[in-house]
Amino acid sequence: MSYIRVTVAALCCVVVVFGGLTLSSDAQLDTSFYKKSCPKVHSIVREVVRNVSKKDPRMLASLIRLHFHDCFVLGCDASILLNNTDTPTKIESEQQAFPNDNSIRGLDVVNQIKTAVENACPGIVSCADILTLAAEISSVLGGGPDWKVPLGRRDGLTANRTLANINLPSPFSGLDQLKTRFTAQGLNTTDLVALSGAHTFGRARCTFITNRLYNFSNSGKPDPTLDTTYLQQLRGECPNGGNGNNLVNFDLSTPDTIDNHYYSNLQVKKGLLQSDQELFSTTGADTISLVNAFASNQDAFFASFKTSMIKMGNIGVITGKNGEIRKQCNFINKKSAELDLASVVSKESSQEGIVSSF
Repeated sequence: MSYIRVTVAALCCVVVVFGGLTLSSDAQLDTSFYKKSCPKVHSIVREVVRNVSKKDPRMLASLIRLHFHDCFVLGCDASILLNNTDTPTKIESEQQAFPNDNSIRGLDVVNQIKTAVENACPGIVSCADILTLAAEISSVLGGGPDWKVPLGRRDGLTANRTLANINLPSPFSGLDQLKTRFTAQGLNTTDLVALSGAHTFGRARCTFITNRLYNFSNSGKPDPTLDTTYLQQLRGECPNGGNGNNLVNFDLSTPDTIDNHYYSNLQVKKGLLQSDQELFSTTGADTISLVNAFASNQDAFFASFKTSMIKMGNIGVITGKNGEIRKQCNFINKKSAELDLASVVSKESSQEGIVSSF
């Protein structure tokens, strides 16, 4: 993908394929969608995210990741926020899919935002838009680029755990697998490299790198693409047979800041996940030149990152009269009607402090 800014109009005709299901992002999204109906929505979202990030800087990376994991399944429809329910419609939550289970964070933060937004503008702003805004605001608060977020998404009425297990990239993926996952969403190689740059901040669990450190591809040896000094450091943080839930920084020097260090780390064999290092260490790969370009020019990375985030945020969106505006982000409205919303406690992952890979 070139560095040409992708406009909303250009994205409106994108057709995206989700595991055999074709969805069109023929969306009437507009950066000024809430100008009259909820003019302070951006500042409301920002205030909640800013306050949370003061106590938990990792939450910024977690909210971007939550948005990513939402968009890659049924489109950017807030399906990842839905809890398991049996009535009135059976929903198997995506939160228990392998890439998400005991891993995703920020569900309670989204609910905090939703409560604040509902107090100001009841029944107006979707959970899908809240999550998309939270991702952009997290980029800014983390020192990364800002962009005008196209808005007007509506919330989906179901979730798909099976599709989450299929569509979401794995930290153990090779480059061909990564490209396949991104192509299925209408995203290209530059989108892959730019969006992977979100791993410039945040943490990963030891369980996702243990094989690289001790038994890569069942060889009984470490991954040869790991710098030997970095290998020893990681082994100190993730001992063989140790607690797989221990956390490791993605970036050695600026773990809570969005910058281009992710790419310079790849150049010296210090990518944390296998899926990270694959972008640079796969022989003859077309991703290598992009890694080099972003490593040498942070402005180029920021330009591509925000373009790709806008593009990803337009995957399979629901607009118009389709879907709904959820009253509570964890339940469709028919389920919310069965519940006393005042007693609904926002439910975070059972292991709130755990963050995994992508």
